[in-house]
This record gives sequence, structure tokens and C-alpha cells, in this order.
Amino acid sequence: MPVEKTDVLVVGAGQAGIAMSEHLGRMGVSHLVLERARIAERWRSERWDSLVANGPAWHDRFPGLEFEGRSPDAFIAKDEIADYFERYAAKLGAPVRCGVEVGKVTRLEGRPGFRVETSEGVIEAGNVVAATGPFQKPVIPAIVPEEAGIVQMHSTGYRNPGQLPEGAVLVVGAGASGAQIAQELMEMGRKVFLAVGPHDRPPRRYRDRDFVWWLGVLNKWDMETTPGAEHVTFAVSGAHGGQTVDFRRLANEGMTLLGKADRYDNGRLSFTADLAESLAHGDRNYLAVLKEADDFVARNGLDLPEEPEAHRILPDPDCVANPILSLELAAENITSIIWATGFTQDYSWLPEGAHDDSGRPRHSRGVSVTEPGIYFLGLPWQTRRGSSFIWGVWHDAAAIADHIAKQRAYLAHEPAHAPETETA
Repeated sequence: MPVEKTDVLVVGAGQAGIAMSEHLGRMGVSHLVLERARIAERWRSERWDSLVANGPAWHDRFPGLEFEGRSPDAFIAKDEIADYFERYAAKLGAPVRCGVEVGKVTRLEGRPGFRVETSEGVIEAGNVVAATGPFQKPVIPAIVPEEAGIVQMHSTGYRNPGQLPEGAVLVVGAGASGAQIAQELMEMGRKVFLAVGPHDRPPRRYRDRDFVWWLGVLNKWDMETTPGAEHVTFAVSGAHGGQTVDFRRLANEGMTLLGKADRYDNGRLSFTADLAESLAHGDRNYLAVLKEADDFVARNGLDLPEEPEAHRILPDPDCVANPILSLELAAENITSIIWATGFTQDYSWLPEGAHDDSGRPRHSRGVSVTEPGIYFLGLPWQTRRGSSFIWGVWHDAAAIADHIAKQRAYLAHEPAHAPETETA
């Protein structure tokens, strides 16, 4: 049986893979997109039921298709986002094959390209794009042992409050996922404890503009990474039509804030003493954005309403002024813990040289620096702050498609025969 061949094999049919297919298709580059489940599967089965996009519909989309029948300012529900990518793939005629698992990618011997083992046979590809995104392997810190008798799950396993046993809930991690899940649980009548670490906390709206607009005009989406910046948690929410995440307000409404989860011993969980510092970090980020926005309005003479109240920071609630450094879980009736603690990457299926010993890809702006022909797409801060967002990955895909096209042109080049030297 002949081996199937393609110029580019794209692994993953989420937002990254569909964007990649669009740009390769425009350039006339033959390619396949393999997806182990369904298009945009993680939006469907690895998110909680009430999740909506963290940005408005006018911004969190690809340029070629709007969300049908929705206000540009709406925050789109997760299943509708997955449907959007299915429609987009159909609109493109993208060569997506669902239900196909990629096992191993190895370099071909003595000729360019790669041998790709899949659940449906071997494919040979001139280039491979790992479009598996930033949310690959959920991380649960080894702090609370299973024998503690507490229901524990990563945020990818949480669906709704009814899934959890009766009792209080500890949410660990105060980024977008942790903040939103904690608020949902509290609104449903649960006693909620939220462990907060360092974070950025932008305003949801300011002076009649959404924060995605402000980050755009202030050129913050195109910021390149600085050491450590890619690890800063981003606390933002599109829930309830979009709200600024304000941890002090949540505490005033009944949530108990804690420092970072530290260690567990005989039923008691300890927390670091840096809660106030973490909140202050978020406040500085928040106020800095407001100031830059005000300066931008003044400099450009924009007629946008002032919001002096937005600059007011609420007083520290008691749980911040007098931080709780340890909790006896049983005494607080904490019966479940949700770990909103991020992800690690898994590129073990790629050639060993494509990643370091910790599994992190060796790349420059998505182009492998050690395995020519291997590409990465959808990584946080791949080229800029917006790289892992829906609109950002579309632009990164264009750059990778352009790089692939240039490399193919070099490989296809045949030198002209040198002219004969004229003799006298």
C-alpha cells in the first residue's frame, strides 16, 4: 500500500490548526489537518458549562467570519465558539480529518521530511506544524494527598456546582479560570475559599471601551515576552456581560481570600503570607492601564467619558488585613478542591531535538531552531502577548505559512547553468 504524502501536516484542529489551514490554503500549499477528537474539542469537553469567551465577539474571532446573529459586544458561549470553528473550517474547505491520533513523528532518513505514525496509518510530510495549543497537560501540584479524602480536580474537569459534593470549596489559582469558577460557586450558595497568587488585573471596560480595545491601541497585545512575563496570570472575565475581576469585592460578598497553597499536613493546609502583595501587584497593573488610557485620550483628543470612580481601590477586607495562614479542611467543611493551576506542554511525540528535557519546544517565533521543518503554533507569547488568543493565533499562522512557503521555494530552486566563458 502506498504511503500518503503531503507538504504540511498540521496536528490539531482547534483555533490554531484552522488558522494554519486557512493560510496554507491561500498559498496553495498541500496540507492535512489531523484532530484526535472533534474540531475545537477542548472548547466543548474541557471547559465548564457556563464559560464564555473572555473577549467580545468583535475581537475574539478570525477576520473572515463573524458570529451569526450576535451583538459585536457579546461574550460568546463556549459551545457556540466551537461551532464557529466548525463553520469556519467548512467555509474554507479545510482538509480536516477528525478521530485521528498522531503517535510519533520521526525524521526521514537521507531525504527531507518526516514519517508520521497515526491511528490510520503512516503519512509522510515535508513539514509538521504542532498546533496543539497551550492547554495540553493539566497541572495539579502534589500538595494534598488522595488519602486526605477531599474531592480534587483540575479546572478542566469542572463543569458546574452540582458536580461537587455538598460543602465548601477551595479554588486554587486566581487567573481567568479560577476567578470565574470561584465566583460561580459563590453565586450558587457555596462557601468559597480562593487561593490567590501574583496576577495582572486589567479593567473590563474603561471610558466606554473594552479592555481588549485599550490593549490594542496602547500596543500591549503586540508586546514581546520578557523573562517571567509569560508566567503572569491574567485575571479577566466575560461572565455576566463582562466584569472587572475585583478580589476585594468578591471578599466583601462572602468569599475568603488566601495566599498561595503551600503545604499539607495531617488535615491542615498552609498558605503563603503574600496575599496582600499579590493583590497590590494586580492593583498596580490595573491602575497603570487606567493611567495609560487617560494619557492616550488626552494626547489624541478623544471624546470618551471620564471615570474617576474606576480609580478607587476598595479597602482591604479582613481576610487580607489579617491573612489566614492555615486551614483545617474538615473544620471548614471543605469537601472539594479545584486546581486552576495551569498546564504543561507535551511534545514527546515530536523528534527529541524539537524540545528540551522539560518538554518545552525549542523555537524562535514558532519555527524550530533544532529540527528544520517542525513548527509550533498557539504557544503563549509565541511572538507577542496575543499569540495564544483567537485573533493572535491567526496572525502567527500567517507568519508560519509564509516561512514554510519560503523554505519550499529554496528547496525547489535549481541553479541555472553557468554561461560559457568567452575567449578572445
